Amino acid sequence: MTTTARTPGPLSRLLPGRSRPQGRTAGAVRRPLWQTIVLTILVIASLLVFLVPIYWLFSGAVKSNSDIYSWPLKWFPTSLHLENFRAAWTAAPFDRFLVNSVITTSVGTALEMFNAILCAYAFAFVHFRIKRFLFLFLIGSMMLPGHVTLIVNYITVGNLGWLNTYQGLILPGIGSAFAMFLLYQQMRTIDPEILQAAEVDGAGHLRRMVLIVVPMSWPMILTATLIVLVGKWNEYVWPLIVTSTASMRTLPIGLLFLRSQEGYTNWGALLAGTVIAAAPMLLLFFLAQRRIIGGMAAGALK
Repeated sequence: MTTTARTPGPLSRLLPGRSRPQGRTAGAVRRPLWQTIVLTILVIASLLVFLVPIYWLFSGAVKSNSDIYSWPLKWFPTSLHLENFRAAWTAAPFDRFLVNSVITTSVGTALEMFNAILCAYAFAFVHFRIKRFLFLFLIGSMMLPGHVTLIVNYITVGNLGWLNTYQGLILPGIGSAFAMFLLYQQMRTIDPEILQAAEVDGAGHLRRMVLIVVPMSWPMILTATLIVLVGKWNEYVWPLIVTSTASMRTLPIGLLFLRSQEGYTNWGALLAGTVIAAAPMLLLFFLAQRRIIGGMAAGALK
């Protein structure tokens, strides 16, 4: 009498004590070797495109002019010239530029995020008649370039007497449809029953927003804050047209001022000034890149 070996079914393979078949995981696709090589080459090439300019910036900031102008290119400085940073700092009032950038960036980011949280909460949880129209209007404003409102904002700020002032630098930029949309997408995922239970307990909109919605949306709020912070630190066009005195310039405009002071001869000082302006945001991005990219991906998928 012949015995036929039974093949274990799907359930028996998952039971404890049963050995699973050795092989590739279901659904796993192994790439051919040539595809892996091509993808690796493309990744390395893309990496070089981004890293080479950054390396040249930081290395040029400590090079002498002879090293910068030499041909063939010298990728490594023959000697460190840290006096380039001193020359950049003293050739232009970089201390004042730094203070102005810190003030405008921190206050502007705080006001913009406060405004974005209020708007996102209103669109997500407050019911009023023209809510859909206003939401579509704000989202549609993201399709327009920011330069469209430059002339109108400049005339308004000039009529208010806010040229060369902090309020003129900060207030026209505190409305952000982008940050509002990110937070709105996050707040929509909150279970309405939680807010209904709080409403039954007598909590108003402000209390529900502060005690429930903001803590539950905190990861996305942090992501949006970092994105807005980097954008305001690097803002160039608006501070350029709304300020005309060195005492109110920010760091990006200070680089233009430094170039007019140093001309095109002392590139070491110019690159050192660029490092001073770029280093804080580069450091912030590298420390928080996972949060920024993860938050933007989460907002896009919701």
